[in-house]
Amino acid sequence: MESIKTTPKWVWILLIGAVFGVSSAGALFQQVDEVPPLLRASWRLQLTTLVLAPFALIQWRNTDTEVKSQIFQRNTILWLIGGGLALALHFGSWVASLDKTSLTHSLLFVTAHPLIIIVGMLIIARFMVGQRKPSKKEIIGACIGFLGAIIALFDQGHQQGDHTVTLWGDFLAFMGAVFVVGYLVSGRVLRKWMPIFIYAFIVTLIGAIILIPASWAMESEFSKYGVFGWTEGEFFLWFLALALIAGVLGHTGLNTCLRYTSPLVISTSVTVEPILGSIIGFVIFDEGLPGFWTWIGGPILVVGILLVVMGAPQSNTNNEALEAVAES
Repeated sequence: MESIKTTPKWVWILLIGAVFGVSSAGALFQQVDEVPPLLRASWRLQLTTLVLAPFALIQWRNTDTEVKSQIFQRNTILWLIGGGLALALHFGSWVASLDKTSLTHSLLFVTAHPLIIIVGMLIIARFMVGQRKPSKKEIIGACIGFLGAIIALFDQGHQQGDHTVTLWGDFLAFMGAVFVVGYLVSGRVLRKWMPIFIYAFIVTLIGAIILIPASWAMESEFSKYGVFGWTEGEFFLWFLALALIAGVLGHTGLNTCLRYTSPLVISTSVTVEPILGSIIGFVIFDEGLPGFWTWIGGPILVVGILLVVMGAPQSNTNNEALEAVAES
């Protein structure tokens, strides 16, 4: 509570804007769904790389020689490639899900990674001595969250705007949540010593590059749009909005807020992304309303995620919040 009393008022205004920013990404992505999803994901990461570049350059100039040399060590390079691959898989799966299910379902399932982390912790703690077991509140939250997800699945076939809820689309969004855990693990290892913008820039660049040959191999319309198709007039404004609103205002804004308030406040705030993103899609882009079972299961899923976030020790919440907001 002390942090709340000492937090400047402008930080709360920025936090509201940042949460709106990150929540807008799904609806913005759906406005350019004629572009193949893997290529769309690469374009997003390309622009994010450009946004991160000046911040990474400033940090690089201020980083000592020992840290710079450590970046080029074999283990570091492997972790960076692993993090970039996980980020590419995360964005590829999530953007593909936006074409195969409703906006609300995509946002609900892709933000479920705290539940996946709890399952992973239970498995690891069982086989590895000294690893932290999830708290009782975290386990209860995970169970509630999975129950909400199961209830929401009953809406298969519901039409929301121009998109229909499908099991395959929900599965792709859920896999996006699974893959982002790999990104978080990479960040947890490397962010102990690597400056955040240097790490985010390298991993995001790797993710953008990986998605290019993936799109070429798997998407027949790759040649129609090209590697840098986002520079064309019909797409540029949409992807600029993704970079500036979801990227700069959203993720950079959350990073800024972390300096002035508790990471628990940030982690709690971003749990409303599925709700707020759905409202943005409905009000601004006429994406329609969720089905009956999503109205029931969705809030239960969000409550479960919230319990997991609040049940974590503060130090863990801090690290995971830092890595989550670095994601673009």
